[in-house]
Amino acid sequence: MPGCDHGRVVDVTLDGSDGSVVLVKLQTDTWELNIRAPVADLVRLRDIRQADWDSRRSLAVGTCAGSPVFWTVSKDQAAILIGHDDETWDMGISVPMGTVDEIVRLASERM
Repeated sequence: MPGCDHGRVVDVTLDGSDGSVVLVKLQTDTWELNIRAPVADLVRLRDIRQADWDSRRSLAVGTCAGSPVFWTVSKDQAAILIGHDDETWDMGISVPMGTVDEIVRLASERM
């Protein structure tokens, strides 16, 4: 499974003026990841616990640097895979499940 879990809190920010598509900014002291996605798609991340990587399931939600973003769960971490598809991704990071829960909470508030 991909990833670099720094064991730190991941800050989550949603920013968007039109309300339909937002920028999700995930960051720690050492890295930052920006993902653009429709708010309604971000709310779908509430189902990430059923997107088990061992079963090769993922949720396609958002884009980053012009590439699709795939979300899956492995053990107790959420994996964010960026690339052509969830099997041939170019970059992947792991974040605590609470990070995804926070994204869902913030997106739900915008619905």
